[in-house]
Amino acid sequence: MLKYVKSIASFNGDLSSLTAPPFILGVISLTEFSSYWAEHPSLLVAPAAEKDPAKRALLVLKWFLSTLKQQYCSRSDALGSEKKPLNPFLGELFLGEWEDEAGTTKLVSEQVSHHPPVTAYNISNDKHGVRLQGYNGQKASFSRTIHVRQVGHALYHIDALNEDYLITLPSLHIEGLIYGSPFVELNKSTTITSSTGYVTKIDYSGKGWMSGKKNSFSATLFKEGKEKDVLYSVDGQWSDSFTIKQGSSKHGTVLETYSSNKHPTTKLKLPPLEEQSPLESKKAWNKVATAILKGDMDTTSHEKSRIEVQQREMRKKEQTEGKEWQRTFFSKRGADPFLDKLAKVTGEKVEPDKTGGVWRFDDEKAAKAKRPFDFA
Repeated sequence: MLKYVKSIASFNGDLSSLTAPPFILGVISLTEFSSYWAEHPSLLVAPAAEKDPAKRALLVLKWFLSTLKQQYCSRSDALGSEKKPLNPFLGELFLGEWEDEAGTTKLVSEQVSHHPPVTAYNISNDKHGVRLQGYNGQKASFSRTIHVRQVGHALYHIDALNEDYLITLPSLHIEGLIYGSPFVELNKSTTITSSTGYVTKIDYSGKGWMSGKKNSFSATLFKEGKEKDVLYSVDGQWSDSFTIKQGSSKHGTVLETYSSNKHPTTKLKLPPLEEQSPLESKKAWNKVATAILKGDMDTTSHEKSRIEVQQREMRKKEQTEGKEWQRTFFSKRGADPFLDKLAKVTGEKVEPDKTGGVWRFDDEKAAKAKRPFDFA
């Protein structure tokens, strides 16, 4: 472990280029992380039924906050500490569905770029007319610990209202690395900007040397241009519970206290392994994940290297033949004027140069995409 920590002391770049020893590897790929957005499908679709635009914006905020524990804490809860995820290969897919009282919610996640590494996703519920799509990559650096700046965004859409919410992604750092029990802490701030003129700002803070609780945050929702006139506020710990108030945090009226422990997640349904394509995460990484769980580090290294070598050979062949890998579900755009308009409200930058472009779910491609997908 100490040797690994020393090796990242001068690290600065893409997380995918950071080679971790097998014993610190997790058993899931980054493409699977997209599922964390919708493990509470009923919260995801709830805004579509709300008539009041301010309350809809609040429900979008509530859903977003409910995803943070799953996105940044669930692996530590399951494995005892944060592990380095498996680096997806170009074209890797993760496809599944949730079934609950909200109906069927579908997930499509695809690794659309390898240099820089970028995962795109589309999560949809046709019954309620809700869609979440987006993409993200990471830039990492080391200063006392690993710091990660996420690039990309999520776009939440309600069909019946033709309404959109631009969601930015939090920066984070890894705590507890030196002690061998790493966990994620979010920092700085993110925003949710709606096409109806409502803005939410979320400020993240962690436990300091003298005070504070880990995974703390405070959020305010207000009308665009009226940041001091707080309509709703939310405070608490994104990994535990938080309180929603009408009005400011100090003087507002309590509307609800949300506890993650009282809201169990809905399990994502995946096809049986034998029905999956070689491009799908669980099938592609099965031998690696099995070896990690068994503590068989030799097999882990061998199987992981086999996949990496295969991918390098494919990229060389494509380059020689003047071809480019064809994405299965997503297409690249050079720019998105609507996205730029929403981002301008809070001064956010879209930065397509850092994600290989602006990636969008392609309905035409999706209509043609059928198993078995392959490396052809």
